[in-house]
Amino acid sequence: MSATHRADQVADVSGSAEDAKPLIRRLDAAHLGNATDTGHIVELRVGILLWPQFPLLSLAGLCDALRHAADVGDQSRQIRCSWKIIGLEGQMVTSSCGVEIPVQASITEPLEVDYVAVIGGLLPAMKSADGRYVQFLQKLAKANMPLIGICTGSFVLAYAGLMKDKTACVHAYHVGDWRAAFPELKYVTNCDYHFDGDRVTCAGGMSIVELAAELIRLHCGPDRAAKVIHQMTVTHRRSGSLISRKHALGYASTDNEKLQAAIILMEKNIAIPLEISVIARLLHTSSRQLERIFWAETECSPSDFYRKLRLKYGCWLITTSDMPISTIAYECGFSDAAHFIRHFRKLYGTPPGQLRKRNKAELPA
Repeated sequence: MSATHRADQVADVSGSAEDAKPLIRRLDAAHLGNATDTGHIVELRVGILLWPQFPLLSLAGLCDALRHAADVGDQSRQIRCSWKIIGLEGQMVTSSCGVEIPVQASITEPLEVDYVAVIGGLLPAMKSADGRYVQFLQKLAKANMPLIGICTGSFVLAYAGLMKDKTACVHAYHVGDWRAAFPELKYVTNCDYHFDGDRVTCAGGMSIVELAAELIRLHCGPDRAAKVIHQMTVTHRRSGSLISRKHALGYASTDNEKLQAAIILMEKNIAIPLEISVIARLLHTSSRQLERIFWAETECSPSDFYRKLRLKYGCWLITTSDMPISTIAYECGFSDAAHFIRHFRKLYGTPPGQLRKRNKAELPA
């Protein structure tokens, strides 16, 4: 999922989803009896704290992802997810583009949320926030509230003393700023987000959609996350003028929208692979038609493409982390290490263990 800046500074981020499991179990257990007026359980509740000069894209991406997951169709009822802007009562917070957002819930009142997400602002405005905001975050941390730092929200958490012994996900643009301000703190870059216990950090920009989809997958299930990706992903037509999605797994570009959507679903469901029939149903097509599309565009079946994609992710984990082969096998959706090793050898011509040894031997001393 990520590339690291310095090996001695950076923790392994390939286990981010695994690291989140204890936190998710604790939060989900607290939801028993937490029902809305409609009788539905609210599975994911987020309070959003805005710092002065925050990026509007981060707020919009987070809220819209939660909105799509919360209700059916294109409705916006806060049924399965809920979100609100928290802060000082009556305050308006100005974004970096000048749009003002009103506070909906006061931080002086009890909050019924699972996470508090801090969307940081422009660094020169970092210390212009009301001091009560920092005190509020410190109080939440003492109460073991999971905190999310979005964009320069990781800087906010660090300035508040809440990233000690934690690793932050920092946008590549701000790496120099981070190293200057917090030379003793660990970070990762060139990744979308990072879980470290009850701290979650996100690089910002379009990465917020990736983080929101992952939180939704963990709390609400892969069907809700798939809906978010389907509704919010930028079209991948070949065009120098359109924003293109970063494909860490490196498949070839294509103009076929069904193929694009199918691959996105596969990428988002690597550890627990979807049945091809389920992918076809989510794309409102038949398994046979999806098969024809894959053969025409990739010269292989959907199942073979999916397996190669999972193996490619496994290869990345083998060469960039110290995770045990058995753990990587499960992360890539294989039932056991033997099954993973057999397919890996067939695709790459070498066992994963030998590839790791060779890769380490080739690294400069």
